[in-house]
Amino acid sequence: MSTIRFLRTFVAVAEHGSFAAAAGQVALTQAAVSLQMRSLEEELRRVLFDRSGRVAVLNADGRELLPQARRMLSLYDDMRLPLVASEAMAGAVAVGAVVSVMGGLSHAVARMKRAYPALDVRLVGAKSIELAAQVEQGTLDAAFLVEGTARPAGSLRWTPLYQEPLVALAARGAPGASAREALAANPFLRFDRTQRTGMLVERALRRSHLRVNEFLELNSIEALVELVRQEVGVTVVPLLKRARWREDESLRILPLQAGGEPLTRTVGMLERRDHGRDHVTGAIRQACATLFGP
Repeated sequence: MSTIRFLRTFVAVAEHGSFAAAAGQVALTQAAVSLQMRSLEEELRRVLFDRSGRVAVLNADGRELLPQARRMLSLYDDMRLPLVASEAMAGAVAVGAVVSVMGGLSHAVARMKRAYPALDVRLVGAKSIELAAQVEQGTLDAAFLVEGTARPAGSLRWTPLYQEPLVALAARGAPGASAREALAANPFLRFDRTQRTGMLVERALRRSHLRVNEFLELNSIEALVELVRQEVGVTVVPLLKRARWREDESLRILPLQAGGEPLTRTVGMLERRDHGRDHVTGAIRQACATLFGP
């Protein structure tokens, strides 16, 4: 099956832009990647790369081969599944999720596992930026994450699932009747600005022309909420689906708006178009959509 190995390496080179970058993804040396690509070109009897010194980029023949290679790899991966109906819930998939989705996703997958014992799902928790990179690299088949500002690569598919409004959270006894007043009168507990949710919060503050009194910056929504409960300050976070903050007598939820419109973050699924487990990831996506609601 050397051709299959060569095609995997070829796709890695195409997706990562160089022999050196692809080498780390397929556990080979750069020299081995180069040798495999020479062998693949000899087998297919056509040159796939324009080579100039240390740089090699796909030429027209290489670009034409890429979707064919992905389809062949997907078909080969399906052939390696247990001998069951092609659409059966079986085989291995790796799915990632941000913290706010992981609890619901775990319950949904546990129910699916009881119904389909041959299904093998590996769940990975991480930040949205990290998950997006893992999906693009092929480490994950799909991931539930916060929508970014950049368009996904052509090899990826984005499906929005639901939106969460951004709100200010204040302790019951904290000063300020509105979000604007509470943010002006209390120390501000900020979500990590290097993450997508933190970027959305910063954009919301600017659009709403809200001034804050910077105090602490954390990368955990639950940690921020707990500090609000302890009257350390106020925060701006998405109103998480399935969170019970409205029932928490120690918290006040204050809406945020810009130009009369609510400010929101979108959560959805990012997946590879060629991972060959569409029926499995589609079922997981539908289960989460039902669980979290529109």
